Amino acid sequence: MSDVPPKSAIELAMEKLARQDAEAGIKAQALSAEQKQGIADARRNYEAKVAECRILHSSQLVAVSDPNAHAELEENFRRELERFATDRDRKIDIIRRQSDKI
Repeated sequence: MSDVPPKSAIELAMEKLARQDAEAGIKAQALSAEQKQGIADARRNYEAKVAECRILHSSQLVAVSDPNAHAELEENFRRELERFATDRDRKIDIIRRQSDKI
């Protein structure tokens, strides 16, 4: 037998995806240091906004005793988190696409 350990499911899946990308003509591009920093900044900014939103949400929940108001606060909180995630993903996508222009 070979001394090479068997591949994990993740490794096999990544190889399969790489083959599919190659067959589809999609080229993998490495990110520049500036792009990596921009993506990291976008993620940190998102995490900070989420943390602030959670703190505000918790303080609002303490002040509310009405179940309907509580449900409305929960819905608003969920919407805010979705908006933050969408903004983060859009910024990251813009940063990634900048490599096409370079």
